[in-house]
Amino acid sequence: MDDGSAETEALIGISSEDGRSHLDARNTAAEFKVYKRRWFILFVLCLLNCSNAMAWLTFAPVADQTAQYLRVSLNLVNWLSLVYIVVAVFFSLITTWVLDTLGLRFSLIMGSWLNMLGAILRVIGMLSCIPERAIFPMVMGGQTLCAFAQPFVIFAPTKLAALWFPDHQRATANMMASMANTVGLLLANIFSPMILSYTNTLFMLLLLYSVFWVLLIYDIHATIACLIATVGIRERVPPTPPSASMVTSSSEPFLQGVKLLLTNKAYVFLLVCFGSGIGVFTCFSTLLEQILCVKGYSNDFAGLCGAVAIVFGVLGAFLLGLYVDKTKKFTEVTKINMCLTSLGCSVFAVVSQLSEQKFIIGAVCAWFGFFGYSVYPIAMELGVECSYPVGEATSSGLIFVSGQIQAALYLLLLQALAKPMAESPLSVCATGTDANLSWTVPVLVMAGLCTLGTCCFVGFFHTDYRRLRAEATASPNRVTDQSTGGDTWANSTDA
Repeated sequence: MDDGSAETEALIGISSEDGRSHLDARNTAAEFKVYKRRWFILFVLCLLNCSNAMAWLTFAPVADQTAQYLRVSLNLVNWLSLVYIVVAVFFSLITTWVLDTLGLRFSLIMGSWLNMLGAILRVIGMLSCIPERAIFPMVMGGQTLCAFAQPFVIFAPTKLAALWFPDHQRATANMMASMANTVGLLLANIFSPMILSYTNTLFMLLLLYSVFWVLLIYDIHATIACLIATVGIRERVPPTPPSASMVTSSSEPFLQGVKLLLTNKAYVFLLVCFGSGIGVFTCFSTLLEQILCVKGYSNDFAGLCGAVAIVFGVLGAFLLGLYVDKTKKFTEVTKINMCLTSLGCSVFAVVSQLSEQKFIIGAVCAWFGFFGYSVYPIAMELGVECSYPVGEATSSGLIFVSGQIQAALYLLLLQALAKPMAESPLSVCATGTDANLSWTVPVLVMAGLCTLGTCCFVGFFHTDYRRLRAEATASPNRVTDQSTGGDTWANSTDA
């Protein structure tokens, strides 16, 4: 075995004998194939991610009105979003095991059924025949089922990209599947305030939203996704691997893989620091309407700001996905984006406390989204690169769990720091709730947390790209695209 092969074995942390067999397996596969049905599976995952994200933020853009109608506190309304975090923290390790052990097909079908049943239960809870005291518990029950579906679909992009896509399309495929979740957040930010603007009472909002929009969009959307996933996805893995790294992907047993991740210095820095960024963005999405309404900004404007951040995030993710697929500069892109995101978060902490500054706030939200949302799929690919050959779902799942844990802690901290205001003449928050709070200190703390995580990541994160190194040991391979019938010659050393 040559020095390059020995170096690769040392990088991926496997024994010499095992490494030789894996490399031999890759080298004997002179031709890799990709299949056109990979785009169909990607479409199904996008559909599921979008539907699940819409369910997540159904009520966050109109949190104060929701509290008023359901006759519960604003903190309880926030739990309609927080339940996703709680479930993810306790359920995600099981989900990563399912993805890496039972496979992508089983996980997508399971997630689609949970998502559909949760959406149906939420609609039933809003029907007029349901007693008033049962409305909130049934809505929360539906949210909880949707929350159980989230890990199955949100951990899947890196797994799908590794199993079905060649190395020059992995970042793009991951970007499309991950950003579908962001598109779902966009739709939720648009629909809730939009419907509210056409109705005078929250009862009509919930009635129309639940029976027509949730039923027609959420239920039908979720049902169609469930049907397509159940009937259309028939294979656990493609017949022929699309790249050399697929041969040894998930080669480590689950618990051994977790142990390797937690003893991998580079991965631990990514786990903590980027997880902090996920926590900050969860706080931003959940609390945006409550932060702005105190300063006189309407729900329509808050929803627009959230939508602008997401649109620019999707645009940024598209550009970054194409760039990283070509250059493989995962670390550089992640560090630069996190720095620019911290700058945007700091500016938002200041301008969000000013009144009548719609243009500036909108521009800052666009900046925040362009650099913050867009880096998520790249960071997940970076996690796979620095932890290979541990399963993709395990490496991505632990980062997401870290983000959810930190998000829960941050939300509790920020809500504790938000103090009632004696006078709030500018406030347009719903009356009769505890919505008129001062968010000056919380948003400054949020900016500080974002900056701290960024500084630690930029200063201490360094890694080799283990998956690319492993692929570089393979001979030049011909990648056959079954969708076009053409051949593409690919040499992973070019990466």
